[in-house]
Amino acid sequence: MNWEPLILTFKLALVTTVLLLVVSIPLAYWLAFSRSRTRPVVETLVSMPLVLPPTVLGFYFLVAFSPGNAFGSWLEESLGLQLVFSFPGLVLASILYSLPFMVHPIQSGLSGLSPSLKEASYVMGRSRLTTLWKVLLPNIRPSMLTGIVLAFAHTVGEFGVVLMIGGNIPGHTKVASIAIYDEVEALNYGAANFYSAVLFTITFCILLVVYLVNGGYLKRFWR
Repeated sequence: MNWEPLILTFKLALVTTVLLLVVSIPLAYWLAFSRSRTRPVVETLVSMPLVLPPTVLGFYFLVAFSPGNAFGSWLEESLGLQLVFSFPGLVLASILYSLPFMVHPIQSGLSGLSPSLKEASYVMGRSRLTTLWKVLLPNIRPSMLTGIVLAFAHTVGEFGVVLMIGGNIPGHTKVASIAIYDEVEALNYGAANFYSAVLFTITFCILLVVYLVNGGYLKRFWR
């Protein structure tokens, strides 16, 4: 059995989740507390992957990042980045496609905090950055855990976006979801079942742990 698609899938999910966490915290903070008139527009753009078909996003990513396009040509000539049919392209597309799954739980957690937390921190002379990292984020750990797990699991299950932008290159862009599709087309149901069972089991265990932690079941068990 070829383990490369599974290894590549979880590598993609891990890299995407880490980068998403870095990007989503300041974005979620801004969406939670900003009074800017552009906030509804930004919030709409962040939420678009929830309703758009993955192939639509994948098509526009493919067009934008293609060397035949002005932007894609500039990326390749100026920065040496070839995003089409490459792992970095998969990462960037996955970040944009999974963005709402990380941003929304963190934004919801921040919005639900009492305003007195921020006010007390500011009164004590702490900056906004210090308040965010040492006061606000520690109080929304369940929301952050939910966002991390949802983004990871969503990236693991991607198909349309990764197929459009990455193609089907073994060892480089052929993730597990594409491998399952290939095996089904070849009527190799044993291999397809193997890939599917591994993804099902791992994602089920991850989500179960999140519900146990957020629901306080583990604390009750150890008492």
